[in-house]
Order: sequence, then structure tokens, then C-alpha cells
Amino acid sequence: MSQPPRLHALVTGASRGIGRAIAIQLAQRGCRVALHFQKNRAAAEAALAALPGTGHALFAADFADGAAVERLWDEVMAAFGRIDVVVNNAAVYGDHAPLTTDYAAWQQEWQHTLAANLLGPANLCHLAARAMATAPGPFDAAQGRGRIVNISSRGAFRGEPHAPAYGASKAGLNSLSQSLALALAPQSIYVFCLAPGWVDTDMAAEYLTGPRAAEIRAQHPLGRVAAADEIARTAVFCALDAPATMTGSIIDLNGASYLRT
Repeated sequence: MSQPPRLHALVTGASRGIGRAIAIQLAQRGCRVALHFQKNRAAAEAALAALPGTGHALFAADFADGAAVERLWDEVMAAFGRIDVVVNNAAVYGDHAPLTTDYAAWQQEWQHTLAANLLGPANLCHLAARAMATAPGPFDAAQGRGRIVNISSRGAFRGEPHAPAYGASKAGLNSLSQSLALALAPQSIYVFCLAPGWVDTDMAAEYLTGPRAAEIRAQHPLGRVAAADEIARTAVFCALDAPATMTGSIIDLNGASYLRT
């Protein structure tokens, strides 16, 4: 009996934190992984070295630049031939509380955050969806033609008083994910969205150890924030195991720190 083809995955923001954990777990499941990073090549090379299996590769791009996202996709497709799973994890976060941020800084933060956190994923989703929809068959009926997993945030629902552009960008990513799920389901392309709360990563370290640490931890009835591996396990479930009927789901991963109805 012939073995099913090895799945190929692209994970953005894969050099550290949640993206790194997702890349490792996908590789552990037998996937060949394209790891995207922006600037930190040393961290990206360390993440690549941590992946089991062979055939993985690094790709650099500024996710806030639409032309760079297209180049990234073209380079990945040239190297891998096809992509079965896309995980949009790359994101930026910067404080810009409305009453303490001047207008110029406010504009700059909004433009950069929306470009990186919403337009970048939207561009990659567009490129991936068109490629998945036209990829030659046959394809596995359970897996579908392809899967997209977008990493959103609790802040899309709870709000982000210190970083409103971040919250707005993630709310947009939620809506994008559900719109794509509707549009792509007839092509057997499935879209999922995860909404973590605070996660113990390098990006969050200055907040989890700084002046707001006690406030942040007090929000969590578990007594701790999430670990990157916990988010990764859920992302990999969506990428490889979730039933097709879950397409369009937004999955909360915030340890009951925010409950929505």
C-alpha cells in the first residue's frame, strides 16, 4: 500500500514563540515545513535546527509589505512545489494608549499594525487559497485541498486599551477567517482561527515580568498564562485533524480569562 504524500506547511513568524512551537509540532507529525521569519536569522536558524525530519527551509520577508509577501509565496512554491497548510502567526504588538500617544505616533502604530497583522495575512491567504484551489489532484477528502490556520487574539473580543490597533487588527483577522471559510468551503479548503490570551513567549516577556505582570496574571483563573506548546497543539489539530465541519471556527485559548457569548 502506497503511503500518503507528505504534507507541506508554511508557518509565518516561525523563529520564536508560538510559531516556532507550531513548526516543531508539524514537523513531528511528518510535515515538511517552510519557516518564515523577518529579521532574526539566528533565531530562525535555531528553530530550523530544532525540527525533526528533513527538507525544511527558511524564508525571510517583511510581512507588512504586500510585494514581499508575494515574493515569499513564490519562493516557497518554487522550493516546495505546493503548500497544503498555511499558519498565519506573524504579528506585531506595540503600546499606544489613546490618551498618552501623540497623533503622529498613533498614525504610525495603526498603519504598521494593520499592515503586519491584517493585510499581511490577508495577502498570504489570497495567494494560498488560489494555489490550493487549482492544485492538481487527487487530494485526501478528510484533509481537503488545503487548510489555513490564523492566529488571532483574545484582544479581538476583550479589547486592547494599551494597543487598540492590535485588538482591531485581530478582530479583522477573525472576520477575514470566517469570510474565507464561507468562500472556500465549496473548494474543500478549510479555515480556522485561534484566539489566545496572554502566552509565555519572548514577545510577551517584558509585559509578564514588568509593571503590569501582577495585573495580567490576576486576569487568569488558572493562575498562569498559556504556554506556546498549548497554542501549538491546537493549531496543529486544526491543520491536520479537525473535521471539515469545524471550518470557520474561532477557538478561544485564554484559560477562562475572558468568556464571550
